[in-house]
Amino acid sequence: MSWQTFSPPLLLPMNPPKIAIIGAGPAGCTLARLLILSSIPVTVFEGETSFSARTQGGTLDLHTHTGQAALKECGLFSDFLEHARYDGEAISVIDKNLTAYIKLGGARGEKSSRGRPEIDRSKLREILVGSLPKSTIRWGCRLRKVDPQDLSLHFDHGMETGFDLVVGADGVWSKVRPLLSAVKPIYSGVGGFDLVIKDAEARHAEISRFVNRGSVFAYSDNKCVVLQQRGDDSLIVHAWSARDEQWTKACGFDVHNPREVKAALRKDFADWKEPLLSATQVADDEELVTLSLYLLPSGHSWEGRPGVTLIGDAAHLMTPFGGEGVNIAMTDAMKLAHAIIDASNSDSPSTSLKQNVRDFELDMFKRAAPVAEMSRLQMMDMMFTPGAPRSIIDSWVRRALGDNWLIRLFLPLWLNAWGEDNVKRECFETIVGKVTFVGRGNELTRTEEQGLQRSTRPLRRADQENTQPLHPLIRVSGLLDQDHQVPTG
Repeated sequence: MSWQTFSPPLLLPMNPPKIAIIGAGPAGCTLARLLILSSIPVTVFEGETSFSARTQGGTLDLHTHTGQAALKECGLFSDFLEHARYDGEAISVIDKNLTAYIKLGGARGEKSSRGRPEIDRSKLREILVGSLPKSTIRWGCRLRKVDPQDLSLHFDHGMETGFDLVVGADGVWSKVRPLLSAVKPIYSGVGGFDLVIKDAEARHAEISRFVNRGSVFAYSDNKCVVLQQRGDDSLIVHAWSARDEQWTKACGFDVHNPREVKAALRKDFADWKEPLLSATQVADDEELVTLSLYLLPSGHSWEGRPGVTLIGDAAHLMTPFGGEGVNIAMTDAMKLAHAIIDASNSDSPSTSLKQNVRDFELDMFKRAAPVAEMSRLQMMDMMFTPGAPRSIIDSWVRRALGDNWLIRLFLPLWLNAWGEDNVKRECFETIVGKVTFVGRGNELTRTEEQGLQRSTRPLRRADQENTQPLHPLIRVSGLLDQDHQVPTG
């Protein structure tokens, strides 16, 4: 790892609080970075023995006003830009027969971006960890419990005390959460495998072209195959399905044996068209991960308790179907940092810290609840609804894009293109700012009084240039060609 040079601040607060952060993930490291920049002492306790102790997962899209905003406050946005993949914004949503419901093109750079560039999770964590003084993170410190009386931290190696605030950024099975909430993570009903195809472009060119340097989300029959490009030219393959919580014990095969796992996937996805099926078979054996997805109830909250709080998955664990988890977590870190910094600069730091942290929590509850519920409903639509994605694409798109007047008016028109199967349709494209819709029939124009209306004339370039961007969506496509096939070349 390449560690960045850290320059300590010149001035220290008079009475800075002493902060303990449990967990060196994106949320914990973001918080630590922001506090250190403001001369507030912080120690991060991480159970993993080193940065490279385990595989760091797939790829994350960081959003302009959340994840990217946090990196800008951290002074790390230029580091992010060195590794951000704007072409990774390319997305296809399809079914097992390669029928395409949504197709989003990748961007060429920051100026043409929809505000959601991708970055490998490992690279993001490297940037954040590398921005901290080496002594900040204490590796190999696995927390066993937090004493509910004095908030002392009990690790395998011993006990740590003397902190003004303990922040649980320790994920799904947080050891800090029980001090604030009796709620435990709930099994989502979805489990499966993550696999990796290394050197994809050179070794499996057809699959690489299919992914188009972005992501492909394929859903059918309570299952999904998700293919995502990583920055090292590998592809991560998520092969998940609706399963009982005890599925790893009852499935009848060794879920950690790559040969047996691939045989099971070959059977489970036997009727899925190529290259979806082959992607599960050509993956390398070294990085197989077996997982079950858990979540906390939407709107999870707790009564405030001085001296302890939660951020990220520890506070509002959600499934990845909404694509918001890391962005909410980094926003948590940014806002909690503001609360701590403001308190440390007040006339009554201890009293202000208690009040500011509680105000932060109340704000976090409001921010996270609708996002967690959106993520849950997106999962229910795609993984548990008969006929998905065709049967639920309307509600799925509306929920993903929000309550936008353009979507309310226009979505039924392009969804109508799905009413006839196997019929070649004449398509039109209407460009509204950064939005390109593909549908059937006459072109559409916008008027101030009536929004989008059918028109018998082509949409003129002047109309296109004068139209304001309404949503950062490049292309919503119900029709790619005669058979709705996603092109692989």
